[in-house]
Amino acid sequence: MTSSTGAAGSDLRLYLQSARDALLWKLDGLSEYDVRRPMTPTGTNLLGLVKHVAGVELGYLGDTFGRPSGEAMPWLADAAETNGDMWATAEESRDDISGLYRRAWAHADATIEALPPDTTGRVPWWPDGKDELTLHHAVVRVVADTQRHAGQADILRELMDGAAGMSETDTSLPSHDPAWWAAYRDRLERIAREA
Repeated sequence: MTSSTGAAGSDLRLYLQSARDALLWKLDGLSEYDVRRPMTPTGTNLLGLVKHVAGVELGYLGDTFGRPSGEAMPWLADAAETNGDMWATAEESRDDISGLYRRAWAHADATIEALPPDTTGRVPWWPDGKDELTLHHAVVRVVADTQRHAGQADILRELMDGAAGMSETDTSLPSHDPAWWAAYRDRLERIAREA
């Protein structure tokens, strides 16, 4: 999309890659338990988020445009366990899932480079008659989904060990001082109770 759509395509690719990188960074330095443990009542976990977005990219930016990746994704089969794309089995290692995600984004990027943004694709899991979209629409959808899940991962990681922000070198946070954050949080707590 960069050559055929100019700045708009470059922006989409930039925000997609930024979200991809942030999502994988959230796994760094954590134990196997921590990358897999369910942190919410609905079971949201870091490795499951990565597994999910890998499938999203392969589906929307591969299969939808007649460009299957050849990657096995048994959790998406008709007989698969419900929500099987949102967690990693004991047999699926962190490296397996991270590697799948990196291959998924390479495959998605190849689709984006190979096709004009107005190329029409068919989403196999959408209802007949309402299953067409353009590559541009698919990329926007994937950017939005990946950014959403990167935000979820940011919160999960912060709850685990306090690591927050976009990356290890660019947190986009106003302070790195734990005392500042404790005072800030206490102030917000006071305001919430007074409201």
